[in-house]
Amino acid sequence: MNRITIAHLITELNMGGAERMLEKLVSRMDRKRFRSIVVSMTDIGPIGEKIIADRIPVFNLGMVSGRFNLIRTVKFFRFLRRESVDIIQSWLYHADLLGLVVGKLVGVRRIVWGIRCSDMDFRNYRALTSLIVKVNSKLSFMTNSIVVNSVMGKKVHQKIGYRKKKMIVIPNGFDTEKFYPDKTAKKFLLDQMGLLNDTILIGIVARWDPMKDHENFLKAACVLAEKEASVHYIMVGLGVDSENQRIRSFMNNSILKDRLHLLGLRKDVARIMAALDIVSSSSAYGEGFSNTLGEAMACGVPCVVTDVGDSARIVGDTGRVVPPKDPQALANAWKGLIDIGQEGRHSLGLLARKRIEEHFEISKVVKQYEELYTSLVANG
Repeated sequence: MNRITIAHLITELNMGGAERMLEKLVSRMDRKRFRSIVVSMTDIGPIGEKIIADRIPVFNLGMVSGRFNLIRTVKFFRFLRRESVDIIQSWLYHADLLGLVVGKLVGVRRIVWGIRCSDMDFRNYRALTSLIVKVNSKLSFMTNSIVVNSVMGKKVHQKIGYRKKKMIVIPNGFDTEKFYPDKTAKKFLLDQMGLLNDTILIGIVARWDPMKDHENFLKAACVLAEKEASVHYIMVGLGVDSENQRIRSFMNNSILKDRLHLLGLRKDVARIMAALDIVSSSSAYGEGFSNTLGEAMACGVPCVVTDVGDSARIVGDTGRVVPPKDPQALANAWKGLIDIGQEGRHSLGLLARKRIEEHFEISKVVKQYEELYTSLVANG
């Protein structure tokens, strides 16, 4: 069989979970069997730069996010004709629609969609996104396959109207060599922040977005801060920094003033993850398969998560699961992990890493994608 050419179409190539999963996939696929080309609807972005550095071509359409552009669409049309693409694999709703329409016009025979979320609350986003999801649900019968990264995402989109028989669940995968338990990490972070060695660190790693519900995390931190003076709270992610006025206002009017640390977007996330005693996901809705949880678990850190998307399924019995939008429950779960002591948390962390190695290690996930692509081409 000749090499299979796959055009991976994605909305943008910033630091989101879909983009990171795309980068992990294309960098690890068997290049003797598969030729990957990445197409960004907008610009190249930091993930695009990483993909280029790995000698995989990246083609950007230069669209403005959320706006249709006929000239840029024609550019994509010509790109597909020139590259003789066997499969279009799109990632996220906007790319799914563009990939299907233009792919069919060009005559690409195999269209694969990618769904990365579950029960989104579209009231917090542009009306266009909600409209595209409704249109996609009507057009989903035209795809060859729809890859969903979570069981809950599959259930939610089936109810919306997406074709069940087209859907296949392939979870996110994690690099257990990049994310691993690091005994030196905590002292490094404590020294960097000028904190005592017995400080307990609870962290959240997530971009500033309504679905991530940072307010839930902050309220829970205020609850726990009344009982546990030795706990400090770490927030990492795009938009979670000193320029965020909503967080700054919260800090200035709460017990967290000197105990909340805003690290913003960092390149050393793996080391920060390994430094934390507890990693938390406070999401209110929309999560499919959280990258943060898998990375933290690979680092041997126990997690407390809200029961959104597949978070409970990911964590299993290695952490704690609480209802969304319930700061008291979140704080109580943190307190429970503090009370079991360092050794108890270490034991849970080892179980968490083992769970990632057995079920969600990146090479196993890449193999599932490769098998899907091979079967689509073999079946015509």
